[in-house]
Amino acid sequence: MAGLKDLQSRLGIRFRDDTLLKQALTHTSYTNENPGSGLADNERMEFLGDALLSLIVAEKLYHEYPDYPEGKLTEIKISLVRQEKIAEKAAALGLGEHLSLGKGEASSGGRDKQNNLADAFEALLAAVFLDQGMDATRDFIIRNYETDLQAVKSGKYAPNFKAMLQEHTQAEFKRLPEYEVVESSGPDHDRKFVVAVSLGDIVLGIGTGKSKKIAESEAARIAYSKLTAKTVE
Repeated sequence: MAGLKDLQSRLGIRFRDDTLLKQALTHTSYTNENPGSGLADNERMEFLGDALLSLIVAEKLYHEYPDYPEGKLTEIKISLVRQEKIAEKAAALGLGEHLSLGKGEASSGGRDKQNNLADAFEALLAAVFLDQGMDATRDFIIRNYETDLQAVKSGKYAPNFKAMLQEHTQAEFKRLPEYEVVESSGPDHDRKFVVAVSLGDIVLGIGTGKSKKIAESEAARIAYSKLTAKTVE
């Protein structure tokens, strides 16, 4: 595992207690294979980090956009804190190369797995919080989300509803959504597509648009809103 001093330089944080950083980077597969290592895995820290990330992003959006309704704030926040986005932040910091993994997990590409990277980033946030407090944690999150927040401010950030829907259905139902074009009409220069997104035999949403991609995104938005409002029977 690469040196933690180099990582701390990259993070821009010098830990008072670097055992917190070590724990944040310790996957459960490592502690299972090395019960005498004296290290705890990062699952509890991931729990705390997830809450911190959601709170701080929500706080930032609340203060920055006083005119946005709850629904729009929620859509932006969820898009910013979804697993794929968090994993991007972890990869940009090079957390994968610093993970302590069991041999099997390491040999199966564990350093590049999206869930491992996202978990490590959330655990890292907990480590920063426990070591240096809320202000340092807030500064760290805002710094790492600067590009995304600037995109929101400029109006160029659009929530990725297809990715959000996929993550939700995988987590809640262990199934992937399926998209089907149910209608297309109009001349080539002014086409209209109607797309349905389903989970098994249940149609979750139907979207329309001038392209298949736009119609799929709209269908995913409707489906995601429905799923997060109530559970599919």
